[in-house]
Order: sequence, then C-alpha cells, then structure tokens
Amino acid sequence: MEPLSARGLPRLSWIDTLYSNFNYNTDGYEGDGAEDGKSQDGSETLPYIDESPTMSPQLCAPQGPDGEAVSPTPPEGLLPGGDTEKGLEMKKLVLSGFLASEEIYINQLEALLLPMRPLKATTTTSQPILTIQQIDTIFYKIQDISEIHKEFYDALLPNIQQWDEKVTVGHLFQKLASQLGVYKAFVDNYKVALDTVKCSQTNVQLQKIFENLKVKGPKDSKDCTTTVSMEALLYKPIDRVTRSTLVLHDLLKHTPKDHPDFPLLQDALRISQNFLSSINEEIDPRRTAVTTPKGEARQLVKDGFLVEVSENSRKLRHVFLFTDLLLCAKMKKTSVGRHQQYECKWYIPLADLTFQTLDDSDSCHSIQVLPEHEIEEMKIKISVLKSEIQKEKKAPKGQSRVERLRKKMNEQESWLLLHSPTIPFRIHNKHGKSFLFLLSSDYERSEWRESIQKLQKKDLQTCVLSSVELQVLTSSCFKLRTVHNIPVTSNKDDEETPGLYGFLHVIVHSAKGFKESANLYCTLEVDSYGYFVSKAKTRVFRDTAEPQWNEEFEIELEGSQYLRILCYEKCYDKSMLNKDDNEIVDKIMGKGQVQLDPQTVQSKNWHMDVIEMNGIKVEFSMKFTSRDLSLKRTPSKKQSGVFGVKINVVTKRERSKVPYIVRQCIEEVEKRGIDEVGIYRISGVATDIQALKIAFDTNTKDILMMLSDMDINAIAGTLKLYFRELPEPLLTDRLYPAFMEGIALSDPAAKENCMMHLLRSLPDPNLMTFLTLLEHLKRVAEKEPINKMSLHNLATVFGPTLLRPSEAEITKAQHITSASDIWSHDVMAQVQVLLYYLQHSPISFAELKRNTLYFSTDV
Repeated sequence: MEPLSARGLPRLSWIDTLYSNFNYNTDGYEGDGAEDGKSQDGSETLPYIDESPTMSPQLCAPQGPDGEAVSPTPPEGLLPGGDTEKGLEMKKLVLSGFLASEEIYINQLEALLLPMRPLKATTTTSQPILTIQQIDTIFYKIQDISEIHKEFYDALLPNIQQWDEKVTVGHLFQKLASQLGVYKAFVDNYKVALDTVKCSQTNVQLQKIFENLKVKGPKDSKDCTTTVSMEALLYKPIDRVTRSTLVLHDLLKHTPKDHPDFPLLQDALRISQNFLSSINEEIDPRRTAVTTPKGEARQLVKDGFLVEVSENSRKLRHVFLFTDLLLCAKMKKTSVGRHQQYECKWYIPLADLTFQTLDDSDSCHSIQVLPEHEIEEMKIKISVLKSEIQKEKKAPKGQSRVERLRKKMNEQESWLLLHSPTIPFRIHNKHGKSFLFLLSSDYERSEWRESIQKLQKKDLQTCVLSSVELQVLTSSCFKLRTVHNIPVTSNKDDEETPGLYGFLHVIVHSAKGFKESANLYCTLEVDSYGYFVSKAKTRVFRDTAEPQWNEEFEIELEGSQYLRILCYEKCYDKSMLNKDDNEIVDKIMGKGQVQLDPQTVQSKNWHMDVIEMNGIKVEFSMKFTSRDLSLKRTPSKKQSGVFGVKINVVTKRERSKVPYIVRQCIEEVEKRGIDEVGIYRISGVATDIQALKIAFDTNTKDILMMLSDMDINAIAGTLKLYFRELPEPLLTDRLYPAFMEGIALSDPAAKENCMMHLLRSLPDPNLMTFLTLLEHLKRVAEKEPINKMSLHNLATVFGPTLLRPSEAEITKAQHITSASDIWSHDVMAQVQVLLYYLQHSPISFAELKRNTLYFSTDV
C-alpha cells in the first residue's frame, strides 16, 4: 500500500491532495489547518475549493493560512434584509480584510525570492551551491506572481481608502483572475520545486538558509519579522487561489445586482472556477487509486474525546473513526515550540469490529464510579474559581493571578471530565482484544454506534497497517481532527458565551412520525462542565404512534448551552436489564439537540419549538429563569394555603408542630419512593407538581388519593418546591450569616457548640420541621446502594434551598458582585451546613431545649 497523505489519500501525485483538504459539505467546513503546507509526515498538502457558486450560508467560517477568518459563501447577490448600504459596508470590510492578507502574501513572496539572487551569484563561482537549473525550478514563476499581486495591491488600496458607493473594484479582480495562467504554470511545477528543495537540503549551509527565511510583518505590525521555511512559503501561492475564490463569493454576496461590479465579479469567479475545474478534470481518472483494501480513499468520518478504561484507570483519548477503521490515540508530549502529535494506542478495522452484548459483560473491565458528592464538590469548586477569575479580571493588577486561577480551573475541569462519565460503550476486535469507553450520555453512545454501523453496511475488508502506514495515518490525525479542544472552559475564548445559569422550564408536548405503535418516553439532557447530564424523563405513553405527554419540567442549568431530547421505546423485558452497568437497554427511536439562545429563552413568554430526529418530530416549549431571579423569594400576600406562607402561620392554623404538606410528602416518599434511583435529584413533572401544589393550597379532601396515585418524583418535587417558596428559608434570614461563620470554624468543639446553639435559636416550628426533614433524609441515605442518594447528594439538593442569603444580603453584595457569584461562593457552605447535621448523631428537640442554659454563644 502506498503512503498516505495528510487527508488519508494516496500520494499518487502532489495534485491529488488538492481536492481533499478544503471541503465544503452539508456537515460543515473541514480545513486542514496547515501552517506550513505539510502534513506531520512531511507530505505536501494542497487546498481544494468547491467550484459551486452557491454554497450553504450555514457553514462554519474556515480559517485561511494566516489564521484569518474566511466567510462561508451564500448565494450570489444576496443582501441581508435587502439593505444596500449595509451590504456595501460589508463589501468594504471584506475588501479591507483581503487587502491586509494581500500585504502579508506579498511579503511572503518577497521573502521567498530573497535567496534567489545570491544563489544565482554563486553559480558563476568555482563552488556553486545550486545549479542554475535547480534555482530556476525552485523559484519558477514566483517573480511573475509577485509582480501581479503588487500591481493588484497598489490599484486596490486607494479604492478602499476613498470608499463610497460609486467605487468599483470588479475590473481589478477580473484582471487578477485572467492571470491565473501564471498560477497554472506554478502549480504544474510545484511538486518538482518542492522535491528540489528537499534534495538540496543535504547542504547544511543551504538548509539553514531555507529553514530561516525572514518575512516582514504588515506596516503597522509591532513584530518586524517572522521566520518561515522555504517549503512553507512555496505553499502560499497554492493557497492563494482558494482564498481569492472565497473572497469573490463573499463580494458577490454583498454587491447589489445592479452595481457595475456585479457582472465583473461574476466573470472573475467564473474564470477562477474554470481554473479549478480544469485541474479537477486532469486528476479525476487517478482518484480511484488504492488506499484501502476496497480501493477507496480513506476519509475521516467522526472524531471526539472519550474516556477509556485502560489498566483499571481512566484515560482521556481522542478517537478517530475512518471509513474503514477506528483509531484510538493520545496526545504526545512534545518539546516547546514543536507541533503537537498523536500516538496511536490501538486501531480496529471496521470489518473486525463488533459491539459487546450484555452476556459478555462479566468478562469486561469493572467500572469504578466515584461517589456523586465528589463530583458535585468539584463542580462547586470550579464555580467558585470562575467567580474569582471574573473578579481578578477587573482588578488593576489581577492578570498574573488570573493565569494561576485558570491553570487550577483547567486541572479541576479535566479531572471532572475524566471522572464523570459512567455509561459504558464496549467494542471488540473479533480477532483480538476488547475495549471499554465511558460516556456521559446515551446520546453520544448512540451516535458512535450508528456511525460505525452505517459504515459497516458497506462491503468492508479487514486491513493490517504497516508500522510506517500507521505512523503516517496517526500523524495526519492532528490536522484531520474536527474536534480540536478538550471541552473545558479554559479552552474557550473569553468572548464565547458562558452559558446559562438558572432554571429552564421545558414542556414536552407531543411527538409524531412513528411508523407503528410503541411504548414511548423522552429524556432531557443539558450540558454541564463539558459533559451532558440527564435531567428529566417523561412518563411512558403506552401503545401509541402519537404520544401526547404535555409534561413540564424544571431543569437547573450550570453554564449550559444546549438542550437534548432523546426519544425511547420502553423495554419491559426484565431479563434485558443490567442496572449495575448503567446499561440503557431501551431502544433509542430518535435524538436531537437545540442551542439555548439567551435572547430567545430569557423572554418571559414560552418559546415553542420542534426538534426533528430520524423522521420523528417532537414538539416542546421552554422558558428560562436566571439564577439572580431564582435567588429572590416572593412572599405570598394570601394567608390561606401553605405555599409562600410563613411556616409559623401554617402550623398555628393547622395546630401542628410540622406542616401537613411536609409530613404527607415524607410519608409517601418513605412508603414507595425510598428505593427510587435519584429520588429528590430527578425532576418530577411540573404539571403534576402544580396539581399537588393547588391541592395542598386549597386543602382538598382528595389529597391523600392524589398522593397515592401521583408519580413519586412529583411528590419529592412538591416537597422541594414548598421549601423553596417559603417567604424566608427554613433556617431563617437572621441566622444565615451565623451559619456561614459557624461551618467555617476549625475547632470541632467550637463548631459543635456554635452549630447546636444556632439550631436552638430557630423558631420552634422551623426547628421541628428541620429535625423531621433531617431524620427523613438520613433514612433515604440508608438506602444509598439502591437509590444512589448519599448524604452528600441529599445535602447538595436541599442545602441551597434551606439556607439562602436574604434580600438584604443579596442587595448589599451586588454592589461588589452578581447574585450568581454570591451563589457560587455560598453554595458550598450551604451544602456543608446541612451535611454537618446529617452526619451528626440524632438530634432531639427536647435535648436541645434542655441544654439551652449550658450554652451562651451569641448569634
């Protein structure tokens, strides 16, 4: 098998790679990202631009060789909103950007020509470095190309400096396109020129010259020069043809059809496309050459970061799915200044790849899952760090501290990314080993499985790569990858949206498009700290092709940017269940994702949308409440009912020590919800919760019947809602600062003294209710092996509800920071306060009151 180029194509001729590095397609833009026109193995890589004049305007913007953004190309003559003035302004911006890149390009060409004259001078001496033929080969047509672009630059510059609606530039681009014949000559010679450069570098002196060519920076640049290799500079003219074609598309987009430039730009684009088409035709007969056992070009289909369980520990891997094999790689550590590279850990030909069945699970690796409270603690630490970074950015000399905090946050986010996934994705090489990945969502597992199975429908043949072929393919992964960065905050630009913090209300209405009746339900996921978390689940709608759920959920967002909806067919065959492995055996019928646009979801009104998935359409609505608003409590003006009414008013009216709603919800959860996985963590249906709220507020006689029939998560949600809607938190506004100070004490005796005294300082109804809830949560945690709810999990759920800063505290602190920052800093302490009492030996109301005289700590 011949060696592969950076895109996995055979190196049959240098021109073949021209059609595999710059591709527009329906899935988005793929650029090779090359800085020097070479793949990691040293093979040349040349760009390709689709000749189609109407490319999708939805594509992501690619980057040019100098890191500049290149706009995707919409249909010709299209102006946003028909605004001619705006269109011409955009046209000027496109031209200004292109002019700036022209200056860089001309400087590169001049640097390329710099060694030519002294090298020619040595040919007349007794010891020539290169022959005149070699020199002419290396520098062929570069002088001509340089003159063409200098003339173009000098003609375009004054037009932009004196810009108005009458300025025309189309004739300049038309002339530039008409001179592409010079580029054709350069292109035909390029491979020979590159080979000549490589061969001549056996001369140490010449190698030093060719590796250290100096390129002047733009006129207004502070950096005077940059050092670039001869091979990298020889690549620049090849790249320039594609850049010019992209710019012509953009100029047409922002040029009215009645402008004099329009027909000239169209003509220039036609010439450019014909130039590229002619090269397509030249190489087309050779594109079927052998690269894979089936004689097809090996292409990258999908890649991403996955956690692999290897040698009983978790490792972060970058996995690449090619058309004929799956390759698992890790990033190699390289010396400073060198390109990062991948090291292949293993690969499996798709012809040999199978998925593990549940029956094989005993022979697989065991999955070690960290206690959920450790995951939650790390999330809180990261939130605190984010707040500190924002504060330091505003400080006069906070930059150095910002970098230290960023580094620490990167370490913590990477830890979270490594330890949070729990859903197994097992694959086998039927002639060898098995491998286990852990994913955070069934969505990803389904995507990977579907992508592999789709490729396996083709008539694949097994393959064995030689060490050289494997090295070349692995080296090309760095430039082939479509997923570039590990999904942690520290890898994002400061300008990127930080995501939403607060509560997303989602109503899942209905679904259509099922071919036959089934037992159907949906789950909702949102992203959190770089991975996706399942947040809610509808009830199963039985034996239907058009389910009507109409269920509302409240989902807490932690910097979330996406909402996912997965639609499942419920499996009732108990023999298929494998809960210990977190295996979801229900069949995924469809899955889809929507971006949470702050502009859309932050309006007070519901926003209705439809998500399409494999022919299925799910209708849903959503609206968002920011964390700043959610921190504020709105007291109820009515004194009837129980929600939003002071707890002492309710207990006095009921003549009880603990509100009826608290007692009934606790009793129902302990009766039939204590074994429920994720009780108090999984959201209940909002409409069910609202029905229970109304029933308790109106003291309906049917409340006990309703409780016995209602989904247990809705009852748990009703209890949480009751505490959240109290006019002040259960542990009171007055004592909140003291609780924060008490939990921070280091001396155990002092902490015990303070924390018990604070409980005694609570009003009797608050204290009795708190102690009742405390004992209930302890009983729930006793069933942790079944319900997966530890004391820490429960403290995380209830802590920020029972303790919150008062309105006065929030208003006071908002002069310094935002309500979200207050939450980030205080939530860890709130959780720790509740956890302290949960881990304490049983606390008796009578014992507390009896000991009042022995303690005199002031609150």
